[in-house]
Amino acid sequence: MVQPAPPSTRFGTAGLVAHELHFRAMGTDAQIVVVGAEADLAIWASDRVAALEAAWTRFAPSELGALAERPDVDVPVSDEVFRLVEASCTAWRATDGAFDPTVLAAVAALGYDRTFDEVVDRDSPAAPDDPTEVPGLGGVVLDPAQRTVRLPTGVAIDPGGIGKGLAADLVTDEVVARGAAGVLVNLGGDCRVAGASPDESGWTFGVEDPFAPDDDLAVLSVSDGGVATSSTRRRRWRRGGEEVHHLIDPATGRPTASGVRSATVVAGAAWWA
Repeated sequence: MVQPAPPSTRFGTAGLVAHELHFRAMGTDAQIVVVGAEADLAIWASDRVAALEAAWTRFAPSELGALAERPDVDVPVSDEVFRLVEASCTAWRATDGAFDPTVLAAVAALGYDRTFDEVVDRDSPAAPDDPTEVPGLGGVVLDPAQRTVRLPTGVAIDPGGIGKGLAADLVTDEVVARGAAGVLVNLGGDCRVAGASPDESGWTFGVEDPFAPDDDLAVLSVSDGGVATSSTRRRRWRRGGEEVHHLIDPATGRPTASGVRSATVVAGAAWWA
């Protein structure tokens, strides 16, 4: 993560002081707003985002990535890694596998095998004709009492679909626990808010029109919860002269071709959205 500039401070229309940070993290633009607390808490929150990124990233050696190197073994893990794998399994089961973070090999086969900033500037060779298998999470074993994770051989987890939302949730809860009256954490469109907004309008989110990015289709008002948007219009690159995107259909191992360009979900937590 690039070290952010010092937070900006303002008094909102609701009479509350807010400290706001903008920075890059998890391969995307990040924003943190802390209300009714010291500016140092906003800096602490950005450091927590960086720590979660380091634990989960697939673009550098990480604790999560190391799990795939020890297949069929109960591996003790940190609370942050356990929470991510647990949330991934919950979402996989709840969607009957439509959400599947074991698409990692399929994404890499399409050329997304390094940070997006590196991928977008090159045209990789064509992907293999045979689709890459997406094994699913059915064989993953979690032991909450011992805080261990066992991944089957051939299974690796891509945190990209759930990690930013979970990070927003964890950091939001921790900032509130440290005394903030309110907080917003926005990691590339995976957002979580809690508590008081600095403005009388409350916490609001514009839903971007995927065909006219400068326009909003709607404006959402959320008092406490998560908002997440996924779009095939973002994170696109060229593979063998063909434009592809990062949203993989687990049934085919290929970029989804459903015709849906963007989806926005509001839920009680950002990881669930």
